[in-house]
Amino acid sequence: MQIFALGDPHLSFTSDKPMDIFGDRWINHAETIRQLWTETVTKEDWVLVPGDISWAMNLAEAKSDLDFLSELPGQKILVRGNHDYWWSTISKVRKILPAGMHALQNDSIRIGDIAVCGTRGWEIPGGYHFTEHDQNVYEREVHRLELSLQAADPQAKERWVMLHYPPTNEKHENSGFLDVMKRYGVTVCIYGHLHGDGHKNALQGEFEGIRFYLTACDYLGFQPLKLR
Repeated sequence: MQIFALGDPHLSFTSDKPMDIFGDRWINHAETIRQLWTETVTKEDWVLVPGDISWAMNLAEAKSDLDFLSELPGQKILVRGNHDYWWSTISKVRKILPAGMHALQNDSIRIGDIAVCGTRGWEIPGGYHFTEHDQNVYEREVHRLELSLQAADPQAKERWVMLHYPPTNEKHENSGFLDVMKRYGVTVCIYGHLHGDGHKNALQGEFEGIRFYLTACDYLGFQPLKLR
């Protein structure tokens, strides 16, 4: 069993959201994902998908995109991204998920000796896009991450976190997300959200005792990244 990550697939089988407006690398990107994923992942593996899964506006529209992911090898763990408007209540989301797909919200999933935790995240204070209107959502998401980590199996040897947003601002300043992760002994954090020029400000490698990975699919060339 291996663990991979691939975020931000931005699927749109039932909505008119062509991603190639963001560059040629996005042309027919769903088929590129299918090919590279199938070449990389086996049915015994797990894949963490940190948000921006589908452009759908509701659960019915999201079904085709979720079915596409479900047909790819491996078990999948999902968290919500800022563009996942179809993601309503967690009970409704879990009810429609195909077999082998798991949604995280205020809880944790154990893979072997690893407890996987996570939440969407949000803009970080001090960041270029943060405004006073973001403060309440930011604080709520920090709290949700803590709830997820509190739910982790205490017998697990490691705690990993998956976020959609980066855990720091562009200057890599401290944040509530970092504080929570350090307090609970998190060893790995994956995230997505950043595209294009945003890649240059990505927090990568070891920082504050945690290994960070940007896993947005265009950054990874649409190939799942092996974490273990």
